[in-house]
Amino acid sequence: MKTQNIRTPRLVALFAFGCFALSPTAQAVTPRPDGGYPGGNTAEGHVALLSLTTGAYNTAVGVYSLLSLTDGSFNTAIGAGTLLANTADEITACGSGALLSNTTGEGNTANGAFALFSNTEGNFNTAVGDRALFGNTTGSSNTANGIHALFNNTEGSSNTATGESALLFNTAGDHNTANGSGALFSNTDGSDNTANGYFALGANSTGANNAANGAFALSSNTTGVQNTASGAFALSNNDGDSNTAVGAGALQSSTTGNGNIALGASAGSDVTTASNVIAIGTSGDDLGNSCFIGQIYTNVQPQVGTDPDLVTINNRGRLGRANVSSRRYKHDIQPMDKASETIYALKPVTFRYHEQYDSTQTVAFGLIAEEVAEVAPHLVGRILTDSPSQSDTSRSMPCCSMSSSKNMRKQRNRTARFSNKNPQSQNFRTGSQH
Repeated sequence: MKTQNIRTPRLVALFAFGCFALSPTAQAVTPRPDGGYPGGNTAEGHVALLSLTTGAYNTAVGVYSLLSLTDGSFNTAIGAGTLLANTADEITACGSGALLSNTTGEGNTANGAFALFSNTEGNFNTAVGDRALFGNTTGSSNTANGIHALFNNTEGSSNTATGESALLFNTAGDHNTANGSGALFSNTDGSDNTANGYFALGANSTGANNAANGAFALSSNTTGVQNTASGAFALSNNDGDSNTAVGAGALQSSTTGNGNIALGASAGSDVTTASNVIAIGTSGDDLGNSCFIGQIYTNVQPQVGTDPDLVTINNRGRLGRANVSSRRYKHDIQPMDKASETIYALKPVTFRYHEQYDSTQTVAFGLIAEEVAEVAPHLVGRILTDSPSQSDTSRSMPCCSMSSSKNMRKQRNRTARFSNKNPQSQNFRTGSQH
C-alpha cells in the first residue's frame, strides 16, 4: 500500500502566512524580535540556516541547525546541530543532534537529544526520547517513544516501539509492535511480532509472527515463530514454534516444545520438551501428543442407565457420545448369522501398559489390536501416522469382546454336545441350513 504524501498546498500556506504578517496585530510587536529573515525564515545561532537560498518559513534555533538547507520550506530545527544536513521540507527536530544526518527524508519528527540522529532518507518516522531511532538511516514509517527506543534500527519499517529500550536492537525487522520497557529488546530481523509488557519477547532475534502480552511473556524466545502468550511469564522459557499459552505462568517450563496449548494460570507447567500437548486448567505432563483437562477425574458421575453417556473420540480428535443404538443412526441392518464366527477367533490376554501410560503397572486384560486386525480389520482403529498400516485400537470393547467370545464358545460347545447325543437334532439343524 502506497503512503499518500498529504501536504498543505504551497501557495495556500504562503498566502496564509502572508495575511498573518500583514495583520495589525502581527505588526504591533515592539521592539521587533531579531533573527527574522526574508521569506518568513527565523535563525538564531552560529551559522544557522547558513545555506538558505529560496526556502521559506523555516525556523532554526541552535548552532549549525538547518545548516545545509537551500530551498526547503516549513522546517523547524531547535537545538545544536539539528537537521544539519537536511535539504527536504516539513521536518521537525527538537533536541541537540536530532535528525542531524537527514538529507532527503520527508515527514520526520524527532524530539529528544540525538533522536533520529543517523536518518538520511527514511520518511514519516517519529522519534520521541533521547536517542530514539538513533541509528535509523532509510527505514520509514517507524514510531519510537522512549529513551533508546528502536535505537539500532537502520532499514526496518512500520515498527512501533513505546518504552525505554523497546525494540532496541531491531535493524531490519518490519511491522513489529513493542509496548513496554525492553519489549522485543533483542529483535534484529524478526517481523510481524507484537509484544506488550516489560521485556516481553525480550530475547527474540529473528522469530516472526509472535504475540506476547504480559511481563516476560515469551521472554526467552529467539527464533521461534507463530507463538502466542498472554499472561506474565507465559511461555517465558520457550523457543519452539506454534505454541499458545493463556494465563500467568502458562507453559512456563516449556523450552523447545512445539504446538502446545495451555489455558489457565500455570497450565502446562509440567510440560518441558514435549510437543502437541493440550493442558486446560492443569499442569499436564511432559508427554507428547496428549491432552489433559483439570477437574475431570475428581468429578464422579456414575453411568446409570443411559444418562450420563460415554464419551468417545475418533482419530481426528473429535469428541462425541457412545450410546446410540437407535435405528435412525444405522443402515444396512442384517442378521449376524455366521458373522459371529469372527468373535470365536479373538484371543483375550492379560498385560500391563508401558510405564509412560500407566505408572501403577496394574495388570489389565483385553485384546491386542494387531491380532484383532488379522481376524477382523474393520474392528480396528488406526492412528494418523506416517505408517497407514499401524494398528492402534480395537473398535470393540475389550470386556464385551471377551465375554461374547467366551459365551459363544460355551454355547457352541453345548450345541455340539447336544447334537452328538440327539441325531434328530442334527437332522433338524442340517435341514435348517438348506
